[in-house]
Amino acid sequence: MDISNNAKKARPSSTLSISSNANRMIDEGIDIVNFSAGEPDFNTPDYIKEAAIEAINDNFTKYTPYEGIVELRQAVADDLKENCDLDYTPEQIVISNGSKHAITNAFMAILNPGDEVIVPAPYWNSYIDIIELCYGVPVVVNTTKQNSFKVTVEQLEEAVTDKTKAIIINSPNNPTGMVYSREELEEIADFVVKHDLFVISDEIYKKLIYSRKLSHTSIASLNPEIYERTIVIDGLSKSYSMTGWRVGYTASNLEVAKAIANIQSNTTSNVNSIAQIAALAALTEEDNAPEQMLKEFQHRRDYIAQKISDIPLLSSLLPKGAFYILVDISKLLGTEVKGCMLNNSYDVAKVLLDYYQVAVVPSDAFGVENYIRISFATAMRDVVEGGNRIEKFVKEVLTAVDNVIQINKKIRGKKFLTKSFPCFLIYSSIIFKLF
Repeated sequence: MDISNNAKKARPSSTLSISSNANRMIDEGIDIVNFSAGEPDFNTPDYIKEAAIEAINDNFTKYTPYEGIVELRQAVADDLKENCDLDYTPEQIVISNGSKHAITNAFMAILNPGDEVIVPAPYWNSYIDIIELCYGVPVVVNTTKQNSFKVTVEQLEEAVTDKTKAIIINSPNNPTGMVYSREELEEIADFVVKHDLFVISDEIYKKLIYSRKLSHTSIASLNPEIYERTIVIDGLSKSYSMTGWRVGYTASNLEVAKAIANIQSNTTSNVNSIAQIAALAALTEEDNAPEQMLKEFQHRRDYIAQKISDIPLLSSLLPKGAFYILVDISKLLGTEVKGCMLNNSYDVAKVLLDYYQVAVVPSDAFGVENYIRISFATAMRDVVEGGNRIEKFVKEVLTAVDNVIQINKKIRGKKFLTKSFPCFLIYSSIIFKLF
């Protein structure tokens, strides 16, 4: 007996695995600064919890419609109208068990075996696995730091084939924090319409944008043609600190929505009834908790971004949204510290965890090399302490490099050439990077 080939492809979420390992070490009494978690450190607001308690006391514990209670679907539609200028009816909304489930539903609804999906990198790590589990073929397009990690139409034109079925866009982005402008989305929308594709628009961080000059634009809002081709993905996990409640949703044209609803009716059925009532309260009752969280996240972002810019060998772009910062560690590679060679982002992440008690996510989880992701969705004291530990790590790397250089200066002749020259080449290249 053997499991399916498709199941063999599935890997555990790398971000969840790292966060779980960090939490295990914390439980063992180790003082870990956990920069790996992709969830707000705030408690769910009281008014949301009170709504859930009331639902329990009212015995709202039976099955609900598999696509979600109509009141919640209407609240989602109202929220999309208010924040994204999108017109959806409740029939076009399907409430899912978190946004990850929503993405899975979307791909199950549109993909046939062998269909290709264009995925700009860096990407949220689960995209690839979800596409493959839905019998699709991910086609990764590498963006550049010089272009703020945003995919261009020129890149999309090179990647599209007659098998391309969809493209996935994540704005604000995990792990970069970058946000697509309206103008950039308009160019992508023209490309999508031209090639008759679907867009999976992951907007889970849409209420976490920091720039006053930049507001969230849903690609679905640009024109009627792109509206019909877009499946909007969103949920309440990030904006309302409701990660464990597992409430997400899709918004799409009616044909796609019915297909998603039918799929969900035969898999998970309805989302937890209590969680639906809590989500309804989150969207309909007045409270400033999301705004307070946004203000605190911005404070942390500003601090850690400045800290990274002050540390030699490290660099980053200022995140415009979400609660992550992607740190370029390429100038560290090829060095040695604590007896460990730093050859890639995994090595850097491992040394940081093992010797400096800081948990970060290596960038290969997101389809790129030479970066680590820091989540500042943790208490400010931890942001400060974690930044100091990373600074200590880099200083010790520089000290190790300097020690080798000083040793090499004292070495002469044949001994230098035969035993130390390769090492000298490695470390001299590091010094060259500094300048």
